[in-house]
Amino acid sequence: MGQTITEKILAAHSENKAVDPGNYILCNVDLALANDITSPISIDVFDEIVGHSGKSVFDRGKIALIPDHFTPNKDIQSAQQAQKMREFARKHHIQHYYEVGRCGIEHCFLPEQGIVLPGDLVIGADSHTDTYGALGAFSTGVGSTDFAVAMVLGEVWLKVPETIKFVYTGKLPKFVSGKDLILYTIGQIGVDGANYCAMEFCGDAIEQLSMAGRMTMCNMAIEAGAKNGIIAPDEITRAYVDKRAKRAYQFFASDPDATFKDTLTFDVSTLEPQVAFPHLPSNAKSISATEAEHIPVDQVVIGSCTNGRLEDLATAAQILKGGQVHPDVRCIVIPGTQEIFLDAIHHGYIEQFVRAGAVVSTPTCGPCLGGHMGILGKGEVVLSTTNRNFVGRMGHVESKIYLAGPAVAAATALKGYICGPRAVQKSKQEA
Repeated sequence: MGQTITEKILAAHSENKAVDPGNYILCNVDLALANDITSPISIDVFDEIVGHSGKSVFDRGKIALIPDHFTPNKDIQSAQQAQKMREFARKHHIQHYYEVGRCGIEHCFLPEQGIVLPGDLVIGADSHTDTYGALGAFSTGVGSTDFAVAMVLGEVWLKVPETIKFVYTGKLPKFVSGKDLILYTIGQIGVDGANYCAMEFCGDAIEQLSMAGRMTMCNMAIEAGAKNGIIAPDEITRAYVDKRAKRAYQFFASDPDATFKDTLTFDVSTLEPQVAFPHLPSNAKSISATEAEHIPVDQVVIGSCTNGRLEDLATAAQILKGGQVHPDVRCIVIPGTQEIFLDAIHHGYIEQFVRAGAVVSTPTCGPCLGGHMGILGKGEVVLSTTNRNFVGRMGHVESKIYLAGPAVAAATALKGYICGPRAVQKSKQEA
């Protein structure tokens, strides 16, 4: 019987030649990662496990500690959290510890640096670790305790998930991106529609999708309850990783006779940009829906581990160019990494943002999780390219969060109300 790509990677990292959904298996990890919020808890558990034995981590080259959530530190508590992670990294000589100013948002930074590669098994003390499925890796979020144990043993217990295949046919319309595909998909199946399943994305539209778009899709698989999101690697993947990889990697793909829990097919040739209304990512509607007309916003956020890559900034800059952010709107742009920041400067995007009246932040998760750099007050409304719009996610419990891609975000920043890029183009033509 054939195996899915997820099953093949899990089997390759365990003592099993093949695995079946529902099996509990012990797997070796290629990378275990945490950030300044989740690692301090893990460090306490690690120290409790090893006691006074003097034991170090299982492999200092297979652990990544990235300060990105409350950094640059916003207060004393966040400074102490980052300090604890920094001191642990120094004590155990962690190779993949990167200080503020030399990294960025973890799920943008690790693929960029070639630290995660196709065929890897990655666990992270962050729910959006599933991003790396875009490279053809198995990656999933775990709790801080599981991460601590992995730092000691280099292993993790996993239940093999069933796989749901999502097939996207047709050519994507202009300004429709990976963010629109995943919001539409979650809207169709719900926030628990892929509960503890692997979401395997394939089809003509996926084959045409850039690596940035693929990362966006896999990043938000968790918003449908998935264990992981994954895309079989191809030549687009190879072109991305070959200039970054510093070690060998392996391509896996599902067998033609692999068993899937379900197969869903979507023709995306007429898909419009999507907006997820409060307070769930599944509350997705097309930009032309009556409910989406002229909803005023107080703030727009462009960035995060979901949409903070150079391609996302390029899309936003293209729409903002020559325009001005609406006087009643705060527009915050956050590049995903320092390298992306520099590339955006080189291409002139940062100047375009500033001239348009937006503010550009150092790379950080910041407002996405209600951390800093753009917290919402009571009754305020934000249109954000981030990944979650739960009650109170980005600030006050009585604020409202709408999710969309960078094209809709930039257009909204200009108009002052939620709209698609075509509304901006029409205004420019009339002017």
